[in-house]
Amino acid sequence: MLKGKTVVLAVTGSIAAYKMANVARMLKKLGADVHVLMTQNATQFINPITFETLTQHKCLIDTFDRNFQYSVEHVALAKAADIVLIAPASANVIGKIAGGIADDMLTTTVMACPCKKLVAPAMNHNMLHNPIVEDNIRKLASYGYGIINADTGMLANGDIGDGRLPEESVLVEHILKEIAFEKDLEGKKILVTAGATREPIDPVRFITNHSSGKMGIAMARAAMMRGAQVTLVCAHCEVKPPMFVEVVDVQTAAEMFEAVTSRADGQDIIIKAAAVADYTPASTADSKLKKSDGDMKIDLVRTKDILKALGEDKREGQLICGFSMETDNVIDNSRAKLEKKNCDMICANSLRTQGAGFGTDTNVITMITKDGCDELELMSKEEAAHKILDKLLTL
Repeated sequence: MLKGKTVVLAVTGSIAAYKMANVARMLKKLGADVHVLMTQNATQFINPITFETLTQHKCLIDTFDRNFQYSVEHVALAKAADIVLIAPASANVIGKIAGGIADDMLTTTVMACPCKKLVAPAMNHNMLHNPIVEDNIRKLASYGYGIINADTGMLANGDIGDGRLPEESVLVEHILKEIAFEKDLEGKKILVTAGATREPIDPVRFITNHSSGKMGIAMARAAMMRGAQVTLVCAHCEVKPPMFVEVVDVQTAAEMFEAVTSRADGQDIIIKAAAVADYTPASTADSKLKKSDGDMKIDLVRTKDILKALGEDKREGQLICGFSMETDNVIDNSRAKLEKKNCDMICANSLRTQGAGFGTDTNVITMITKDGCDELELMSKEEAAHKILDKLLTL
């Protein structure tokens, strides 16, 4: 995902510096070329050899170290960098960068980098909220630095408050958001539905289906990574929603219908990937639940058809993509849905195809439009999500 990308990690003096070893490892696993800069204070918390072993590059600390690869190391690295992450960012280094001070290898290199720079403050709660530190952070933000908010929890001195460095996966996700993909969806508003709706029968039981929500979540994350402003209407999912998207939690088909249709007009693309129950109990009141010979009989009514409603009210220039899970006549049934519901594309798959069922991490999709069908091979749902977005951009 990060093959061909150069990431510079700037590590300052904080107990949280230990987390950056795992960040370096995760980035390398994603294919990035990782370089680490450290302040002298940071070396008191973690040995530079740790980073050198993980990255296969010399860890840069001393501006005047003569054992380096390039003739002017900080300038060469600054030119090569696709992104810089300053984490953990101490109050001292935040203040120096905000004030234009470059008195060591880390601050000198950061000052010379024209690429995007992210800052993840990590320090004592009271220090973080010192007006001077807050002003320096705002100053960096005004210069285009991305600020990663500190987490709240127990700090190194035992206090409870904000000031913790976020978990490694969060830091990596911020980097991926910035550089993993071309921002070809920037300026677009995309609404995605995901998960399985649940129709309550009584306070204990409900009607649902086997959808894990993985495909919808993958669609939302892929669109976000490519620069779109994403709204995710999320029913029950087995995976967490991605960062950096607006999440609207719903439970029933009626709640999803309301959430989607009330937001539809402002969207450029709507992708309905949720598995919505076709029927819901006519009422959850006890008087409507009929028991006979030990069996429960429930009056059912059809839920509103979200995709059909979207197609009927589709505004000019808007794209609507639906998903069709079939067991037989996959193409014919899906093409009929495309026409009947006035969609621009239907992503069809079959429960009978290995690797394409509910709950899997892979999918086998046929993208159906008015102009024909494109069959995708077995691939991860993340890869399939990008293929679907690629196709939608051609419509």
